[in-house]
Amino acid sequence: MKVSAIAIIVLSLYVGLGQLDALSLKTGIYSPVFGGAVAGLVLGDLKTGLIVGATLQLATLGVATYGGATVPDFLSGAVMGTAYAIISGRGAAYGIGLAIPIGLLLTQMDILARLANTYFQNHATREAEKGNYEAVERNNLYGIIPWVLSRAIPVFIGLTFGAAVVKAINNWIPQWLMNGLKTAGIILPAMGIAILMRYLPLKRYYPYFILGFALMAYFAKQFSLLGLALIGFALAAIYVMNRRKDHQKANSVETKQSTSQPKHIENIQNPNDAIEANRVDEEEVEFDA
Repeated sequence: MKVSAIAIIVLSLYVGLGQLDALSLKTGIYSPVFGGAVAGLVLGDLKTGLIVGATLQLATLGVATYGGATVPDFLSGAVMGTAYAIISGRGAAYGIGLAIPIGLLLTQMDILARLANTYFQNHATREAEKGNYEAVERNNLYGIIPWVLSRAIPVFIGLTFGAAVVKAINNWIPQWLMNGLKTAGIILPAMGIAILMRYLPLKRYYPYFILGFALMAYFAKQFSLLGLALIGFALAAIYVMNRRKDHQKANSVETKQSTSQPKHIENIQNPNDAIEANRVDEEEVEFDA
């Protein structure tokens, strides 16, 4: 199978826009699951694209570019892995095995884009010192160019020579290495979930975690992910309502305690007067009762 020129251009532009979305609005098109789905839709095999993209999406859970750190480009990996899986006809596992090293390799393109962007930012700084704020705006927009090209060019080249690349991969990569890449593709989703679990308060809510795990581990045929999500939502709603009731009860008890306290008598100098005032308050309470 050969990828058409239109499909190559569309997917190349898509990964460029996806990178801009990851840096700005974060609407979701930058995620690997979207990338795999779009690639599968363009190339006529949506199912394979969803499998490749969803697997890489699990690998990115809990991973973010904090402080400018560079992370694997699994968006481009999902697009190219899906394309290679469809071109070769060897299924999603083959595409996942290729997408992982592609994503890791394109990490260097992210670093190159950051370095190229410093040119425009330094120029914007000089223009800001001159008070030329229109030039500052232009240079900030020029920074889009290296970010888009850092993703679009590798995908364009990879898809343009896709058939030759796939053939070379099949001829050069030994079977044991391909099996290792497939195994890594299976392990990475578990690693992504484990990283995400480190940020969750599992020590406090571990019963819910055990319940969800047991339902999917032992009743996977009866429960889908949507069904499990609805059960989780219902349990969360019950928890919130119970907490709200407990909070209301605590407020009502505090209100009753504050209203039943004896009246405070000010300006008492003699201790005997204070004792007498307390005795009078107790008599008033007994009389009221």
